[in-house]
Amino acid sequence: MQNKPKSGGNHLLLIFVSLAMAGLVTAWCVMDVQPAEDRAVITETPHIQTTVVADGLEFPWSVAFLPDEGGFLVTERDGRLLHISHDGKTRHAIAGLPAHLYASGQAGLFDIALSPDYAENKKVYFAFAGGTADANNTELASATLDLDAHALRDVKIIFKAEPKTKGSNHYGGRILFAQDGHILLTLGDRYTHRNRAQDTETHLGKIIRLMPDGSVPKDNPFVGKAGAKGEIYTLGNRNMQGIAVMPGTDTIWFHEHGPRGGDELNVLKAGTNYGWPVVTFGREYSGLAITDLRHKDGMQDGILQWTPSIAPSGMAFYTGDKLPQWKGDLFVGALAGQHLRRLDIEGGRIIKQERLLTDLESRIRDVRSAPDGYLYILTDGPDGKLIRLARQ
Repeated sequence: MQNKPKSGGNHLLLIFVSLAMAGLVTAWCVMDVQPAEDRAVITETPHIQTTVVADGLEFPWSVAFLPDEGGFLVTERDGRLLHISHDGKTRHAIAGLPAHLYASGQAGLFDIALSPDYAENKKVYFAFAGGTADANNTELASATLDLDAHALRDVKIIFKAEPKTKGSNHYGGRILFAQDGHILLTLGDRYTHRNRAQDTETHLGKIIRLMPDGSVPKDNPFVGKAGAKGEIYTLGNRNMQGIAVMPGTDTIWFHEHGPRGGDELNVLKAGTNYGWPVVTFGREYSGLAITDLRHKDGMQDGILQWTPSIAPSGMAFYTGDKLPQWKGDLFVGALAGQHLRRLDIEGGRIIKQERLLTDLESRIRDVRSAPDGYLYILTDGPDGKLIRLARQ
């Protein structure tokens, strides 16, 4: 996307303020602003049938689907992995998670993903906060899933984000297997260390790219560069909790939390600097400015930014056949907005957005397109739910 001069943004702001004072832009205030010239129109929910597959989940974070209707793997942030049957009638806790898993605040057990070769090797990968209250960060592990014994075997920590820091905020923690077989893992800036998102000597505020065994691919953009960690694939990110491949392409999309405003939707490009915290549409939680820059040469603009924040978490392109009118659309869970956001995309451009499931009045932590053709979500909270979506 081309960078645009700041003066244009200031001019638009002055126009908006003038219109707002005249009471002429009430509808505009609830719309999301895109850095691109077009702005998406948001409509409200069509009729959707929701079926609760499992409830009583404690802050569930991620769901993965076992083949042949083998059920669901669900992570709970506080450090529990569950196997839930496809009909939701039985569930078992899976033993064997690392003993140094740290759960507090936003820290805990995050994403889980099946190996592309799961049918042969029964291997799963999971992300979690590892360490202590004084020194922790995101880690990635692989393990063999033994469903008969309800246990993980041969657990190996294949990556540890550096440095470990104090606190319990901004871990990222989403896993994606790219079509070339590499693993992508999102890593947060750890909140109080946000300036280090621009520092290639750390993993803070980055997306990393690994081989399945945790080794560094030789074609990563920072391999061999002085003062840079070879795992780094992107930098200048804040806290990314959604990443997905667009169907029929090898293009990867991801989103990240802004602070007070400025949530972003981006397309992944190797070696790219996405600007945080030098460039942002967001502000401090106090309302003070973080920066006056919205665009900067050498830093990538987002495809879309949400202000006010929807607090995006979980993201999936729908690829099933049960909801044909939504095939190819992008779905994003909203925590602060308490809804599921549908983005209608044509030619790589967002032409429409919808707020779905507002009647649930629930934070949406994860959303997935499942092998059975349906769309599933996880609601966030002490009584979280796994819900299957269909059209009435």
